[in-house]
Parts: sequence; structure tokens; C-alpha cells
Amino acid sequence: MIRISQLKLEVHHTEADLRAKILGLLRIREDELISYTRKKQSLDARRKPQLFYVYTIDVKVKNENGIKKHFRKQKHSNIQFQPEEKPYSLCACGTKPLAHRPVIVGTGPAGLFCGYELARLGYCPILLERGASIEERMKDVEEFWSLGVLKPNSNVQFGEGGAGTFSDGKLNTMVNDPMGRNERVLEIFVENGAPEDILYQSKPHIGTDILTKVVQNIREFIISHGGEVRFHSQVTDFVLEQGEGSEKLSALKVCRHLSRKEKSLEVLDTELAVLAIGHSARDTFAMLKNRGIPMRAKAFAVGIRIEHPQEMINLAQYGASYDGGLLAAAYKLTAKLPDGKGVYTFCMCPGGYVVNASSEEGRLAVNGMSYHARDGRNSNSAVVVTVTPKDYRSFVSSKKDSTIGETGENWETANPLLGVEFQRRLEEAAYEAGRGKIPVQLFNDFCKNRPSHGPQEISPQMKGGYTWGNVRAIFPEELAKAIEEGVYSFGKRLKGYSRPDALVSGVESRTSSPVRILRDDTLQSKAKGLYPCGEGAGYAGGITSAAIDGLKVAQAIAEEYSPF
Repeated sequence: MIRISQLKLEVHHTEADLRAKILGLLRIREDELISYTRKKQSLDARRKPQLFYVYTIDVKVKNENGIKKHFRKQKHSNIQFQPEEKPYSLCACGTKPLAHRPVIVGTGPAGLFCGYELARLGYCPILLERGASIEERMKDVEEFWSLGVLKPNSNVQFGEGGAGTFSDGKLNTMVNDPMGRNERVLEIFVENGAPEDILYQSKPHIGTDILTKVVQNIREFIISHGGEVRFHSQVTDFVLEQGEGSEKLSALKVCRHLSRKEKSLEVLDTELAVLAIGHSARDTFAMLKNRGIPMRAKAFAVGIRIEHPQEMINLAQYGASYDGGLLAAAYKLTAKLPDGKGVYTFCMCPGGYVVNASSEEGRLAVNGMSYHARDGRNSNSAVVVTVTPKDYRSFVSSKKDSTIGETGENWETANPLLGVEFQRRLEEAAYEAGRGKIPVQLFNDFCKNRPSHGPQEISPQMKGGYTWGNVRAIFPEELAKAIEEGVYSFGKRLKGYSRPDALVSGVESRTSSPVRILRDDTLQSKAKGLYPCGEGAGYAGGITSAAIDGLKVAQAIAEEYSPF
């Protein structure tokens, strides 16, 4: 196989142009080319307004040895000869028998992709989801956005598909998995209805509208292969028994919400449970702590959402003569402040909406969401500051919280829920600032710490009610100052970013899990049979990385146990 890298063409090129470029680079005739496959496509805007797509292409030809001989003499650095890549494969090679079906707790990307592979291999998993099916959940979320009626177990955070369902559907990740799980995750998306171009785009996304359909198809695949998906089923406790030198799982206690008032309790026997609970399962974190499951507080990030006109971002990224024809432009910005704090943009949503992403009464959190077309008038992104346990410990303890407990070297393990408490206090302040609605402020007023009373040139593009107020007052001053300095720093690199009428809203508090559930080399907790997994367990940071971790856990199970 021949791999061509750094193949550059103008953005409005045709397929014939790409084919001709390949033939010209390899100096071969049309009849010598068997096939070619895009492996990567990225946009080069360094010479804007002249824009290029840059490709990595894998090519099959009839006379590879002859071409290899020629190019070894020429030493072209962008043409390489390499063996065919072995695709990721997972087989059920374990021999230990299962007495009961494995259970997956949570149907976000970690749980769904773990369930997908286990179902494919014949393990007949049971997936438990505290929230609703995606069809029912979409109605609940729309009702919340339009009427303000929050359902604690069916909202932007909870329900089939997980928190990422109501986001931009970004599928890029910093994880570089040598086993090829990255590619496998994208393949599963395509197998279940996502467009094929996500297989090679450098920053693939599918949007909320396509993601919801993919989630439904993954569920149907699991069911058709012997699995089961139970909604409105929340795990409230574990049954652990003493094993050889450690506790091991023997059953789950499950509360099924049959209606608003009617519940049923069930003991579900199983020796395997994948904890793909998501980053907002705060009550489950508390239950795990009470059960003595080892956890520790971890770093995450908090901040605001900022909105700009999408056309401004397009012009800044593509150039003054940008004439359309490209998808809405994105950006990613970072800054290191003089005091050493890091500020960065997170989950940027081109042509998207700021959404009310709350999951608890009396507390308010925001997120960003885009549809596949990314055709909204505004862009939005989180601007967040990294907070470590040391940072938020001082904030929580300054409020004279009695839960701080032990100090010393192991206090992060002794007090694993400090980050949860920090998030909740920020969300309570946001709820009060907006009187239950999303609080919005002009950036100029944010800097001057004064309430805003209305828009200037930019109007909010939001899902859920909003009101004008003072977003800065939500934060400890140290964090507010860091956000302000970060936005000014970004304005030096992206024209107009720090404009006075940019819209600021908050609070962005659910960037990642505030907790890590500890696991060993077999991916199990100290309580054997419990497999912490995905973003909620602290091992991922987005849709794709959570799905990759789901595949890792599926592999760990398949290597030890035989199919059910």
C-alpha cells in the first residue's frame, strides 16, 4: 500500500481533481490505479483567503514494486510504502463461565459502545438507564427548554445517549489508541447511520440531530443481538460478598420508576457491572463513597459560554474575501496567564446554541449544542479555567463546609466529592443570578462587574429561557479575573473575540467528571466485578474517548469470560 501525505488542493476541487493529483504524484496511468481511500482531511487556512484541503491518501496500484523502486531513488518524504493496516478486532477468547448476564449501568457513549461490542460477541448484556429512551427524552428536554419543567432523571444530562447527545456531536479526540479503537468507534457510528466522511475528517462532527438517530440504531443492534435495554432503571446500591481476599459483586439493587409516583425495587443478580454512569451521576458517586469504593477528587474546568456572530468567526478564520461554500468555521484557543493558570476554549459549537443543561432543582448549568448543518447565526464556546482539588478545596472550606474531613497527603481520596460540592455551589449561584433562567451579560459589563440589561448587536441564541444579569458574580473573583484575561488574550489572536458586546452566560460546570473511580490493570475496582468506565469514572473527556474506554472494558471482559 502507498500512503501519500500532505496532498494539497484548493477547497473547491472536484473528485476528478483529486484523482488527477494522485496520478500525477505517483506518475502512473489511469489504468494502473486500483483504488484510493481518504485517511485524513484537514483545512489549511494559513494563507487565507486562499484555502486548501490537505489530505492523507492510501492508494492501491497494480505495479507497487516498480513505483517503490523509482521513489526510493527520488526520496519523496510525502510518499511512503507500508503494509496494509490491520483493522481493530475483538474476539470472545475468555474461558471463565458467567452465571448471569453482564450489566452495563448507563447508556452514554461508554455504555452503548461497550454494550454494542459485548452484544456482537454474544454476551447478551443488560443495559440499565435511569433516564428515558432518546425519543421520550427529546420531548422531556424540549418541554424543559420551553416551559422550565425539569425532570431530574430525563434531561440534558440523563437519558439514552448521555450528556453528549445534546451537544455538537464532536467526534475528534486527543486519544491515540495503538489498537485502532479510534477507527472502530467511527466505524460503529457509520454502521449506525452517521455520514462516512467522519472516517477521514480531522475534526469530525455529526450534530445532535444525527446523533439521536445513531443512538436509536445502536440500541436496536444491541437488542437484535440478544441484549436488553431497560429505561427508568436506576442502580441505587450494590450487593457485595467476600471473595478471595477482596469483596466481589453479586447483585445490583435497581429502582424502576414506573410513573411519577409508582416505583418498584428489584435485585438483579450479576457478577459483572460496567459503571458507565456519566459525569453528572452525583447521587451514584455518593453511594459509591458510602460503599467504600475507592475514588478521588480530580481536576476539571469551569467557566462561561461566550457567543459571537458566526459570520465574524468565518471572516476571522477564512479571510476577508470568504464567499461561503464552507462549513461554519471553528476555533480552539488557549492561554497561560501570568499567574500560571490555564484558560482555554472548550466544546466550541459553530452555528450553535447555548442550552440550559441543568439536572438538579435549584441549580443551573449551561452547555453548547449544534445541529449537523451548523447553520445558526451565532457561534458559542465555553471559556474555562482549570481547577485542581487544591483550588476548589480552598473555596469549599472557605464556606465552612463540615464535609471536608481528613487533611494531609491522601485528602483527595478521603474527600472525593469536594469537586461535586464546588460545582453545586457555582450552579446555585447561577440559578440565583438568573432566577431560574440562564443569566446573560455583555462582556464589557462582565469586566466591570455590573449587570447587563439587554443586547447590543448580538442577540442570544439559546435553548431555554434566559434573562439579563451579572454572570461574573457567580464566580470567585480569582476565576472571574482569569476568564476576563483569557478572553482578552484570545482577542489578540482572533479578531473581534473580546468585543464589548460579546455575550457571556453561565455557568459551564460539567466539562468533565470531578471524580475518578479507581481501577486496576484489569479495569476493575477494588470490588471485583465492578468496571468503572468512561467520562463519569474519570477515564475520558468526550464522546469518542468515552466510547474508546467502553471498547477497552468490553475487551477486558471478553478476554476473561466466555459469552453468556
